Amino acid sequence: MAESADELIPTRATLIQRLKNWQDQSSWQDFFDTYWNLIYGVALKGGLTRAEAEDVVQETLISVAKHMPAFKYDPAIGSFKGWLLNMTRWRIADQLRKRKHLSVSDESDMDDMKIDKAAESLAPDLEKMWDVEWENNLLNSAIANARRRLDPAQYQIFDFYVNKQWPPEKVAGTFSIPIGQVYLAKHRVTEAIRQEVERLRKEMI
Repeated sequence: MAESADELIPTRATLIQRLKNWQDQSSWQDFFDTYWNLIYGVALKGGLTRAEAEDVVQETLISVAKHMPAFKYDPAIGSFKGWLLNMTRWRIADQLRKRKHLSVSDESDMDDMKIDKAAESLAPDLEKMWDVEWENNLLNSAIANARRRLDPAQYQIFDFYVNKQWPPEKVAGTFSIPIGQVYLAKHRVTEAIRQEVERLRKEMI
């Protein structure tokens, strides 16, 4: 049963391979659902406005689409995480150039060093922010994936006890269950999320 569930959630390497087909809308939607909030959050923390951050998300996805046909996923050379950060860094730099009324029609006019310097002037801790947002995104993805596999009632018990911080006695009374089942639900859901985090950590690199 667990193997069947895992088959429904493609690994990042498999997803990246499928993205080479521009017509594969379900794969591109999966990619967007997984990474848009990460890119958007980093852009905001980098000092951009909401509108600029939305542009960064859109332009980063367009850039990924353009580069994907020639992209080769090889963890031995570099991580996908780092590659996507560079794509995002360039798009943040684009927003800086727009702020300064510089031409953005031809990226070749600015070398890599100038682009990095422009991005760093806005967000000197961009990589640290990326790492923090990456971990948050990974945890949120793990929770969402685990929740889809878990019994809804069990997750609800966990939610009231852990997230809403209800006393265990109140949770037990609300669901008409022994208090021991509250602790058991917490353990099972926490373990499911932990396993999903580890799975994604190996795949989203």
